[in-house]
Amino acid sequence: MRTVKIQTIDSHNFLPLPFDIHPKNDTFDVLQGRDGAVIYLPEGHNPFTDKEYVTAHSGSELDEGFNISPDEFV
Repeated sequence: MRTVKIQTIDSHNFLPLPFDIHPKNDTFDVLQGRDGAVIYLPEGHNPFTDKEYVTAHSGSELDEGFNISPDEFV
C-alpha cells in the first residue's frame, strides 16, 4: 500500500497517482463513503440502469426479495 497526500491547486483538490499505477481508463466517477473513503470507479455503462439488462435478469435468484419493475430504470 502507498500513501498519497491531497494537493490543492487553484482551489481544487487532487490525489496524485503513483508512477507505477497505470489506469485502463482516463475518466472516473468519484464518490465518498460514509467512513470518508474516496472511491474512484472507471466511468462506464451501468447495467442496473439499462432497461434491457433489468428485464433480461428480472426474476433470477439474485432478484429474490426485490420487487422492482424494469420500467423504473428508464
